[in-house]
Amino acid sequence: MMKYSRILSASEQKRLRAHLKRGGLIAYPTESCYGIGCLPQRSTALKKLIRVKKRPQNKGMIVIGSSVSQLLPLLERPSEKVIAMLECEWPAPTTFLLPCRNQPILLRGKGREKLAVRVPAHHSARQLCAMLSTPLVSTSCNRSGGRPCKSEREVRRQFGRKVWVVGGRTGDLKSPSHIIDAETGKRLR
Repeated sequence: MMKYSRILSASEQKRLRAHLKRGGLIAYPTESCYGIGCLPQRSTALKKLIRVKKRPQNKGMIVIGSSVSQLLPLLERPSEKVIAMLECEWPAPTTFLLPCRNQPILLRGKGREKLAVRVPAHHSARQLCAMLSTPLVSTSCNRSGGRPCKSEREVRRQFGRKVWVVGGRTGDLKSPSHIIDAETGKRLR
């Protein structure tokens, strides 16, 4: 699979960072489909994402990162045991719910105190977070209730110029990541 250093030139990387800082949306390949996301701390971008997807505001979103350490600033400090478990589990198509630090309600979901986080098994998604030096929101690239986009062409057909598309192949998984509460071990999806 291609690495992002071959896909995005230095000037494209700079423009993409600026796009995200302005509250722009990005679509990129993940383990099972294209993900659509933004910077997790940009409320205007989160609102735009909800509007573009026609997604219910009470649903939380997943945040991906290139490593456990990239995700830690978003979370209440997990125990050493939990950090060790995450480092053993990831990268994987497994999302964990963990207590978070004052994250926007639109990100964690109304009435929720935990944030869904993942270091994806998809190499290019991890590389994208590493290249940008930031975690990214990662929700399936589709209108709410619709079939997720599996190709760059489908993303462009469905969202047009509303998102910056980083091309590439999606992984072979047929279903989205599992979601597990890291404290209780309960599988939610």
